[in-house]
Parts: sequence; structure tokens; C-alpha cells
Amino acid sequence: MLSACGSTLTPGTSSAVRYDQVTTVPLQAGDTRASIETATGGKVLTWQDGGCGTGEGACAAMVGLPAQTSLGTQSLAQTLARRLGRAVRVEHNRDAFSIGEKTTAGMEGSRVVWAGGSRVVWAGGSRVVWAGGSRVVWAGGTYTPVPENSGTWAQIQLQSAQDKAARLGEGVTVAVIDTGIDLTHPAFQGALTDPSTWQDYVGGDVTPQEEGVYGEGGYGHGTNVAGIVLQVAPLAKIMPIRVLGSDGSGDLSSVVQAIYWAADHGANVINLSLGTTQDSDSVKAAIRAVSARNVLVVSSAGNEDQDKITYPAAYAGDLQGVLSVGSVDAQDVKSEFSNYSGKLKVVTPGESVYAPAPENTMAAWSGTSMSSPMAAGALALALGQGNVSAAGLIGKLTGSADSVDGIAANRDYRGKLGSGRLNVSAFVTAAVQ
Repeated sequence: MLSACGSTLTPGTSSAVRYDQVTTVPLQAGDTRASIETATGGKVLTWQDGGCGTGEGACAAMVGLPAQTSLGTQSLAQTLARRLGRAVRVEHNRDAFSIGEKTTAGMEGSRVVWAGGSRVVWAGGSRVVWAGGSRVVWAGGTYTPVPENSGTWAQIQLQSAQDKAARLGEGVTVAVIDTGIDLTHPAFQGALTDPSTWQDYVGGDVTPQEEGVYGEGGYGHGTNVAGIVLQVAPLAKIMPIRVLGSDGSGDLSSVVQAIYWAADHGANVINLSLGTTQDSDSVKAAIRAVSARNVLVVSSAGNEDQDKITYPAAYAGDLQGVLSVGSVDAQDVKSEFSNYSGKLKVVTPGESVYAPAPENTMAAWSGTSMSSPMAAGALALALGQGNVSAAGLIGKLTGSADSVDGIAANRDYRGKLGSGRLNVSAFVTAAVQ
């Protein structure tokens, strides 16, 4: 039993079936779920046949495979290829993705009471007053709902952007594929999609509630990410999908299923504040398929301070509709932890970003995981104006960014910090023209 805000919420007690490996099988005429499962000895997890014969979308099934003790990945792929009569690739599945210390984010400092007590930051716990109502959320340049973020929002010119995009993301759905969120937090009341669109691939149920212990693993990560999206686009809706456990790791198959699920259930933007070093055919195919449906995918670059970015952010160099996001500090200098690369598209402030935390609190996190939802929120802000097409929108976001290459401290990263630091005001202007 989880408790928050004096209420209780009971997630499912079961756990999803997990597979050590998965294979993606190109579909051919006459294939059925049963025939593919018989040939592979596995379980069909996704079946995408909408792109068969069109050259667009996906035409493949992802199959979870039982543990194989005698065959390596390559040998198993060869065995399955002979059975199926077509080439396949077998991929490592279990815990392929992570929000661990080397891939995404870290919590810092202490939490404070979110609503009530001495820190009433949501106007008595009502999101409507904060995001709608009188709309008086800026006072002399201070962002009154979360004043700790005032400097960050000034850096990306959020106040001006929200003045220009007066619908504040209304009518736009952002899928947060993460550790789940604190579903009972007052920050999210009225801000979530219909529960029929929620999914928990870790628990094997439909209650993507954050689970864990404060200060350990990934507990609170998804709640923070979703809260950042809503600070940028206050009237957007969050679709919570849980693919990562309390330790911050999750299976490749869960991420693939979540991407398809989000697109099938109305997401306009998908945020992936997670990463892996594994170049996955199935993840890439899923992103390609949803991008063909004008769903925008935003992903964090990773936190290893390396001259390469993690997947799926790295697919931004190959696939349209994908935005890779790194982090800078308050002076637009590359964050010490942020990865960098020629495939990086944009950077945003990702240090000490305050947002909701489980159990009715607020906490700051740092990482490229915090940078990604800022960009996702910016896309939602623009799309909410109603006359904005998803096609070419990422190009307008990157094209309106403020270059950071001229900063002396960034000289070693020139050409590898994307087009610059997100400028939401300039982006909204470009998007609504």
C-alpha cells in the first residue's frame, strides 16, 4: 500500500513476465502470432503490420525469448533464422535501459513539503489556480509556483513564451515513459490523461505509480520529469507509463511496448529520460514507426561526460522526429556530467531543477533527464496553439536556439552541443508563424 496526501493507492501486486532476450521478426504474408510463437518458442510482445508493403511504419513482431543456456546471441539468431526462413537479430533485453548514475540523473538536497506547511507552492494544492485560473504566475520575473526555478525559466525565456502561447499546451498529450509518477500528488490532479491510457510494464498492470524509497535508485525520477513538462506547458496532459523499476533500470521490451502504446493512445510527444549504450533494432523501428505518425520523440543524451550520446537520443542523427537533449548550467556552460556529440541537437539547463517529488513534496534533480522534458514541454507549448504542425517542428526548435559555442568554457565542445541552448520564446515565435 502506497500513501500520499492522506489518501491511499494500491498498485497491482503482480509483476510483468521478463525475458532475457528478444528478437524482432520481419513479418511476411501468412504470418500469424501463433506461427511466430511456434517457430521461435517465445511470446509475441508487439505486432506491427501497419507498414507492411508501404515502406513506412513498422512491419515486424517483437518476441520475448525464454532463457537460453546453450546458445549465445549470435548462434541463437542463426538458429531462429533457419526456422523462420528470414534473417533476425537477437538482442539483450533485461535491464538494458537505466536512469542510473552514468546515464541520466541524480537527486540532490532535501525535499520540502509541496502543498501545505511552510511551502504552499501550489496555491493550496490546486493545479488549476497555478496553471489556469487567474494565470498570475509571474511576479516581477519570479515564477511564483516554484520560485526556485525562476532563474532557469528566465534563461530559456519561458515567461515570454507562455505569454505568446496563451493556450499553454492545452489539448496536447505528453507521454512520460519513466519510473511512473506519484499519481496522487496534487501537482498532477487534473493534469493526467484518462486512466485507460496508463500502463505499467514493470508491475504488469495499469497503475504506473512510483515505488521505492526516497534517496535510493530512481524513486521520484518520473515524478520530477513529468512536473518539469507541466511547468513549461501547464495545460498539457501527462500520460504516465512505467518501464523502469525502483532501481532505475528497465527492459528493452518494455520501452518498445511503451513507445507503441503511447502513440496508439494519443500521445503527441514522447519523453524518454532514459538511456542505453545498446543500439537496438527494435527500439529504432518503434521510434521510426511513431515518427511516421507525427509523434515527436525527445530523449536525454546521458551523463557520462563522453563524446557520444546514449540511445535512443543517438537516433536523432538518423531519424526525423527525434530530438536529443543535453545539459548546460546557469551560464550556458556544458554541465560536467552531460554527454556531447555531433548528434546532439539542443541543450537546456539541467542542473538543480525543482519539481514534484513523491509523497506530496518537491525536490531538485540534476541530469540530462531534466533537460529532456524542458524540450518536450516546449514542443507541447507550441503544438497547443492549434495551428502548428508536428512536421518540421523540431527543426524550428533547434533553429531558434541560442548558440553556446562562443562561450570560452565550451571551446572543447564546439559543434557538439547542438544548435545551442533552448530559447522557448524564439521557438514559439518561429512555430506559430
